[in-house]
Amino acid sequence: MKRVLLAALVALLVAGCEEKLKPSLISLQNEIPSQESWRSRVMFSDSARVKAVLWAGHIAVFSGARYTLLGDSIHVDFFNDEGQHTSLLTARSGRVNDATRDFEAYDHVVVVSDSGTTLKTEQLFWKNSGRSIHTDAYVDILSPTEHIMGTGMVSDQGLKNYRIFRVTGHAVTKEEE
Repeated sequence: MKRVLLAALVALLVAGCEEKLKPSLISLQNEIPSQESWRSRVMFSDSARVKAVLWAGHIAVFSGARYTLLGDSIHVDFFNDEGQHTSLLTARSGRVNDATRDFEAYDHVVVVSDSGTTLKTEQLFWKNSGRSIHTDAYVDILSPTEHIMGTGMVSDQGLKNYRIFRVTGHAVTKEEE
């Protein structure tokens, strides 16, 4: 009787521990990243010219699906064709299409241009081929001459030439200066 009770107790202990010993994988869409890094800096260049420098708290590359997830805070410095810094983007997370090098930023997105214009939104897309940004989300843009809000916008990456859709806000005209 003691042996049966002892065997049952050991079996319960082993069965109880078994679940705790199994590794748990949390993945997006049942895929695990082929590469991961933490607190990393990545430089993007073309013909030996730096186009952007990315820093992210976490980078997960999904080679099979050809995209990269960025998380735990991201910072991207953008440069023009002459190699001059044009703007800084910060956000909580993002995603890179590895085939096109297009970039999406999400959650507390802020872009500060070197000309003094600041854009705030919750979602922003950067198109690599034209070095342009756009969003359909609410935007708040503050420049030295205007404060404009609206829903949706397109712009160059330096925020020098932007167009906002469904606009609200205040702009200082030459007559008011």
